[in-house]
Amino acid sequence: MLSITHTKNLTGAIVSGDYWDIDELNHAIYAVIGEEGKYYDLEGSRARILKVCHDFRQASQGERNIEFVRNGLHKDSMKEHDLVAPEKNVYFTVEILWPELIFAAIALNDFIKLYQKKHSFPLLDAHVTTIRKFQSAIGASLSETLDEEEFQNFMKLLNNQETNVHKYAIQFVDVLNLNYIKMTKEQREESLGKYALKLAVQDNEYVAFRNQVIKSANVTKSTIHDLALTAEYPEDIEW
Repeated sequence: MLSITHTKNLTGAIVSGDYWDIDELNHAIYAVIGEEGKYYDLEGSRARILKVCHDFRQASQGERNIEFVRNGLHKDSMKEHDLVAPEKNVYFTVEILWPELIFAAIALNDFIKLYQKKHSFPLLDAHVTTIRKFQSAIGASLSETLDEEEFQNFMKLLNNQETNVHKYAIQFVDVLNLNYIKMTKEQREESLGKYALKLAVQDNEYVAFRNQVIKSANVTKSTIHDLALTAEYPEDIEW
């Protein structure tokens, strides 16, 4: 079963599951977000989600971290069934920065709304159900750190699909990621709820940032989602 937990320093989340858990999630996301260029106004958000999918794929291929999780099998049950088998399953794990993962959860709402319009039984769609479980797991992990008001506000926005990432200035996620990395563990604990809401609601800070991105894009004749942020991520992150 896919699980999401905090890293030691609250820098990000540990996404953990067996091969089939992670593979199922990746397939569901690819099915819902569609091919490149299908939703032009969501192209930047799509690229951002694919970045997370890339981390998932690397994890499922054993290129990140591996842990062993008890599978419920024990000596008595093996003896009863005359069976010799391992008592633990291999789980693959990967760390994702919290702002990055939260944005992916928010952005997937927009794609789900578009995807469901073309399906007769959207509430029973397997891909949507898989993504909803993923969003739910993110919410469950955030509930351990966010205060009650922040958590309720964020989950209401996510649950009611009151978020909107059309023509989103995705460089803003990088800004939040880089600021979040620089914080202490205590600062992250205090700020995570504010970051979640900042990604869900386009406040004055975001609007001012987006206007600046548009201005720069106009100068270079780039699209808003193709404009690169000059800041670089540190090579080593203390998760």
